Amino acid sequence: MTRKFLPRLLASAVILIALVAAVTTFAGSSSAQGSAQGSAAQANYAPRNTAPPTIAGTAAVGQTLTATAGTWTSDTSPSFSYQWQHCDANGNTCAALAGATATTYVAQSSDVGQTLRVVVTATNPSGSSSATSAQTTAVTQPGPEGAIKLPNGQTSIPASSMALPARLIVDSVKFQPSILNSRSSFTMRVHVSDTRAYVVRDVLVYTLGLPYGWTRNSSEVRTGQDGWATLTMTPTQNMPVSPGHALVLFVRARVEGQDLLAGSSTRRLVQVRIR
Repeated sequence: MTRKFLPRLLASAVILIALVAAVTTFAGSSSAQGSAQGSAAQANYAPRNTAPPTIAGTAAVGQTLTATAGTWTSDTSPSFSYQWQHCDANGNTCAALAGATATTYVAQSSDVGQTLRVVVTATNPSGSSSATSAQTTAVTQPGPEGAIKLPNGQTSIPASSMALPARLIVDSVKFQPSILNSRSSFTMRVHVSDTRAYVVRDVLVYTLGLPYGWTRNSSEVRTGQDGWATLTMTPTQNMPVSPGHALVLFVRARVEGQDLLAGSSTRRLVQVRIR
């Protein structure tokens, strides 16, 4: 009897194994298909930007810029994160600004000449996506027209931007050598700023030795971008070189084209020791 039913049992076992394999394959295929459909559905519900972020404010050093997230569609209310970037004047070569992740950003002197933009990332339980604002205009240095930031942190302005009530100031004078011990030529460096604490370039500086016969007159010299002018003074045989004397110098700084008395010009007396 065992031999009679054995072929039938083997055939039934083969059919059963085939059915189990088919069911397993179908279940695996359904699971993978369901997973793929779930991923696609999840992606569809991640936030989607419909209007880009914007930036409000003036692109100038010390000014605060404020970003808005723009408009987004989302199945739930998304959260937003911000990353400010600076780019070249054409909006290229952009790089993230370290630590600039708030909705506001204060423009720095290192941003002068560059443009700014903000990248906003929206996140909900289904995912996240990002959108970028338009760039700002190039960041400028505040102050009169033509103002530039110097490496030492001071602001340099052109003499052409000077107008009353602002006036020039001769705020520093240096001599080389610091004490005269002969009738050899010496240099005099004059620094000019204004009553608003700006360094002023292209100012005409003139100096005259007193008594008049002790030195030869110098020509006017313009201040550089850093506000310094260097003049060379040549003593005459009339200048004593013995201790106890001092050479007094009259210094004038003026803006070319302005009235010498009514304009922004300034005058100062300084002296250098003689030994």
